[in-house]
Formats: sequence, structure tokens, C-alpha cells
Amino acid sequence: MNPTAKAKGLYLDQAPRVGREAVPVSAAEQEARVRLAACYRIFAHLGWTELIFNHITLRVPGPETIFLINPFGLHYSEITASRLVAIDLEGRPVRPTEYPVNLAGFVTHSAIHGHVPAAHCVMHTHTTTGSAVASLSSGLSHDTFYGAQLYGRVAYHDFEGVTVNPDERSRMLASIGDKRVVILRNHGLLTWGESVEEAFMWLWTLQRACDIQIAAAAAGDTRRLSEEVRARTSVEAGGDQPKVCRAVFDALVRAVDAADPSYRD
Repeated sequence: MNPTAKAKGLYLDQAPRVGREAVPVSAAEQEARVRLAACYRIFAHLGWTELIFNHITLRVPGPETIFLINPFGLHYSEITASRLVAIDLEGRPVRPTEYPVNLAGFVTHSAIHGHVPAAHCVMHTHTTTGSAVASLSSGLSHDTFYGAQLYGRVAYHDFEGVTVNPDERSRMLASIGDKRVVILRNHGLLTWGESVEEAFMWLWTLQRACDIQIAAAAAGDTRRLSEEVRARTSVEAGGDQPKVCRAVFDALVRAVDAADPSYRD
């Protein structure tokens, strides 16, 4: 899985797909574009942004592994359905585009989309409390309401530098295994799911766990939960229930629509 496109600093130099016609935008892809663009605006609304960095990707329905990614250079508040870039697993755009792609986003997300069939959506953030917890030797605490929901569900991947080396992908995949919630040590947070809604719900839970952990640590000692309570809470939470995930996400989409529906363009 070596990218055909070459790297130029933080940019992926996207050579066209030689001998391949541009892939037309299907109705399914257009629906995916609108859903993903809404997600970017939700992140902006929640403050889960890092200038023009970080990524949310969504696989396009179809036989070939093509996924949508944000154009490098735009803030999440500027993302629209038509501005999302569709690339293949070699980093090549499937149709002409004026927008570049960030190399680190390609390396990380192509690894997961290419090797985890159920990973239709992948999210990565550098929130302050998320990166703080990722930098703790003890990692995520499971002694809070949200932390307990993730008991036994979190994978860790050691920091190797800015994720621009394709060789890191195999090690990252080995670290992730079958876990949908990932803490990139000394770096940030990552989740994946079978839908935008599921990946979002995992990230929301992880982010809240980090927020509360850091706040509790500043206040004093955190009361410990038993292993039994942690395990039971993880089962009871049901963070991957499709109906719940969609209901939560749809509520946030309505809030974004009320504020600025231009993401649909």
C-alpha cells in the first residue's frame, strides 16, 4: 500500500490516475458528501478544530475503496460537500480537484480504510484535553462516567513523530487491532465506525472522558470504580447502537442547519 502520489512537505502531491477516467459522483457519494460536510461543521461548532489540520474521512459506497477527506487549507467552518476531495488508497484524486490533501491525514486514514473493512468513517482530533490525556503515562482513566463506558475498548499507539511515514501504517494497525477508540500517545484522539454517526458517538464519549478526567485531576483525587462496575458500565452504555448514534448526530445536524446550511453546497 505504497502511495503513488508523492509527498511535498505536509502536502500530498496528487498525480492524476493514469489511464483511469474520472469517477462520476453517484447519488450515494453525494449523500455521503453532505453527511460528512455536516460533520465538519459540527466539529467547528463544538470547537474540535486545530486551525486547518486534523481530519474526518468517510468511505464512498461502492466496490472500490475511495474515501472523502477535507481539502488541506480550509478551516472546518469552510467545508462544503463539493469541496471534499475523493481519493483512492494510493492518494490519487478520482476526479480533477483544485484542492490539495494533507499527507498525515492520508497516511493515517488510508491505513484504516484500506485494512479495516468495517471502518467506513475515521475521525482524528487534537483537542486540548484529548492531547493532554494522550500525553499521560497512565492514559485514560476509567473512573468517570464516560471513562467507564470505554473500559476495555481503548487501544494505544506510541508516538513516532508527525504521521507522514507510510511505514508507520502497519504498526498503527497492529496497535489498533479491533478497537474503535484509539489514543495516539503524546498526540491526540482517533475513532472509527461503520458510519459517521457511530464514529462521532465514540469520539464524543472519549472527548467527554478526557474533559472530565483533566477537570477532576485539577480538583483532587478521583474516586476509584471497581473493575466490576467499569465492565458493567461498558456493556450498558451501548455507544455503538445505530439508532442512538443517529438520533444524537441528527440533533446536531439540525443545529448546524439552523445556523448555516451552506455546508450542503
